[in-house]
Amino acid sequence: MSPRTPSRPVGTVTRGTTNPNRLRRMDRWIAAVHGAALRRADDPVAVDLGYGAAPWTAVELLARLRDTAPHARVVGIEIEPARVAAAKPYEREGLTFRHGGFELPLAAPPLLIRAANVLRQYDEDQVAGVWERLCGRLAPEGLLVEGTCDEIGRRHVWVALGPEGPRTVTFATRLGSLGTPSDLAERLPKALIHRNVPGEPVHAFLRDFDRAWAAAAPYASYGARQRWIRTARALSADWPVTDGPARWRQGELTVEWGALAPRGPFTG
Repeated sequence: MSPRTPSRPVGTVTRGTTNPNRLRRMDRWIAAVHGAALRRADDPVAVDLGYGAAPWTAVELLARLRDTAPHARVVGIEIEPARVAAAKPYEREGLTFRHGGFELPLAAPPLLIRAANVLRQYDEDQVAGVWERLCGRLAPEGLLVEGTCDEIGRRHVWVALGPEGPRTVTFATRLGSLGTPSDLAERLPKALIHRNVPGEPVHAFLRDFDRAWAAAAPYASYGARQRWIRTARALSADWPVTDGPARWRQGELTVEWGALAPRGPFTG
């Protein structure tokens, strides 16, 4: 069976900015939480959707997934034909590049779709439709990870979705560069970034995150990591935090999507 090739890819061309190691925090999390599913699969295919003007993130995703799932394959998909042509010389065993968009020109459902810094350039009211389309293309054990990071990957926030829809939101940062947890607000994914206003759950969460961080200031003498762990532990008393110290030590914290989901339609 050959990949589906619609007459026109679904989506629009993004700016395409990228840097080596920009997505390392997201990749590390994916390998930790989704590695078992990748190992179980007969043909674990991962998609780097909208990898940008250079193929670094797809190359790195293959290397990182294969540390966990040696048979993993990565398909980089870009809507801009020139970017696909520029990436072709980097193809190797387990890594290919294709022209396409949100329709995903693949013969079979992938086990992973990573879409980083793609939807940030869309309108908020387009996000739900894109999520639904991509989730509908996932394998039964599949995972969609969609979010935003800064240019060098110090701060990153992403939503994890299964075939049924959104599950969790993860906040990840290089702790040595963090002033307050609400610094991560500028990297909220498109579904949440305009909702950081009074009355919205994500605003209340970031407020409580900052308060817990301030209360944990005495732990700073033991290092930023210990302060973050103490903050996460305190925050979990009032918010449905889904991970624990093993992930907190990495500068991560994951919360159930339902606790942060927007209230009502966007009117901004």
